[in-house]
Amino acid sequence: MRFPEVLLRVEHIHEPELEFAGGQRSPHPKDGLFLYGPHAKPKKIRDIRIGVVGTREGIAHFRAWAYKLRSVVSVPPPGKGEKADRLHLANFPGIDEAFGVTFDPDDVRTLTITIEEIDRATRIENLNEAVEKVAHLYIDRVNKHLRNEESSVDVWMLVVPEIVYDRCRPGSKRVGLKMEKGTFSKRQKLKVSLPLLAAAGVIDQANENIFEDVPDFHRRIKAEFLKIAPTQLIRETTIAPEAFLNSAGYPLRKTQDAATIAWNLATGLYYKSQPTPPWRLTSVRPGVCYIGMVYKSLPNDPQGHSCCAAQMFLNEGDGVVFRGANGPWKTGDYEFHLKRDAAKRLLTMVLDTYTATHGAPPRELFIHGQTYFNDEEWQAFVDAAPAETNVIGVRIRTTFGDTKLFRDGDYPVLRGTALLLDRRTAYLWTNGYVPQLDTYIGPETPNPLHITVMRSKDAQPDIMSVLNDIMGLTKINYNSCNFNDGLPVTVRFARMVGDVLTMGSAKGEERQPFKFYV
Repeated sequence: MRFPEVLLRVEHIHEPELEFAGGQRSPHPKDGLFLYGPHAKPKKIRDIRIGVVGTREGIAHFRAWAYKLRSVVSVPPPGKGEKADRLHLANFPGIDEAFGVTFDPDDVRTLTITIEEIDRATRIENLNEAVEKVAHLYIDRVNKHLRNEESSVDVWMLVVPEIVYDRCRPGSKRVGLKMEKGTFSKRQKLKVSLPLLAAAGVIDQANENIFEDVPDFHRRIKAEFLKIAPTQLIRETTIAPEAFLNSAGYPLRKTQDAATIAWNLATGLYYKSQPTPPWRLTSVRPGVCYIGMVYKSLPNDPQGHSCCAAQMFLNEGDGVVFRGANGPWKTGDYEFHLKRDAAKRLLTMVLDTYTATHGAPPRELFIHGQTYFNDEEWQAFVDAAPAETNVIGVRIRTTFGDTKLFRDGDYPVLRGTALLLDRRTAYLWTNGYVPQLDTYIGPETPNPLHITVMRSKDAQPDIMSVLNDIMGLTKINYNSCNFNDGLPVTVRFARMVGDVLTMGSAKGEERQPFKFYV
């Protein structure tokens, strides 16, 4: 289909369908899992091996929640002013019924940490050191288990007390706490010459990574466990809100309903413990590969270097993260561009992995980024691709209220509405009113994504094909069981992956399953 260079045309993209057991289809993950089961449903119920690390109270909360997960978890009755048929909510039928997997809550591997140890570590004056100490309470327990036990674990569940969430994030104020001195001074930073200090006997050189890393417990755990197993971090207040009440008798924090929490955590458990994801896209054309570019500035780096990576996704949904080289990739406030050799090497890794899996290179390789592609890196991408692979560069940017469309005057537009500006550029509403759910799940009028087909090695793809693909990629977030995300998976987790990769403690391989990062 050919469009003129300038046009304003509104189209609607039908909701992409997902494939489940027996080739059955549904646009909603919860419906598909409830009716048919996961795409690669085992013939008999399969046991998954879970390890749990937490305080005694946290492990008890996990076990109580795990028993609930094995049976039906109902959606609570509607509150005042809520519809009785809240179609975006669904009863959870039990992990064995929905996913064909199970586990015995009394047979999980449990490793205990005391709340006193955690509290003491979070009070260390230097926040970097405090986060390091708390993270190692978990990491060291797991490593000791791995040294002493032969039994393997599919997924490690790290149950986190609220004090870790409050005190072990960037900028945590820790107001009103009696602080304790650690090994390092309160204001010690990477800018200090660590090698010189080490030589002078002031600090141990082996510990310099705690100053390189952002003081964030979540990132620190994910970075360390890249060499161990997938993880799921769970706050105690998420799985046992009734155990943490304020003076008025209400939960300390507002959480999702119990059925939604069960759907999300069970989906993550299945994804991180099984060889294939619970559902896959039906609409992706054969021979098509999508990669999302990841850039993240290295914290405290005096040379201003950044890390880079590529996330590869196929119609099966599961992803692989390819770690690129660190270097001077940042060229502006929000612009990152690879040098020729780094760009070629990164794309070659992607293509080699795809070819090894499928026996031939892809026919189309879409590179999704949030910035434009400059001449040097684009030519490197083209040079890395074989003759039979068309490389297409697509920029995907979020907008913040500069463009609005309304349905029937003042209602949110349908999800999937596209406003075509020309044959390369369009606005796409990946959030909006969903007829199947009879609602728009969002706090305000939805904002569109701005999509631009920047470059192509060979024939330029039809803009509607690009938009259809992006719509499909908003439905393969296996860390939850939502109807859709607002961003395609190629972009949705770029920041999270970058956060982990910038940790000096990151121990992952050059190419690694995406499930380790989320």
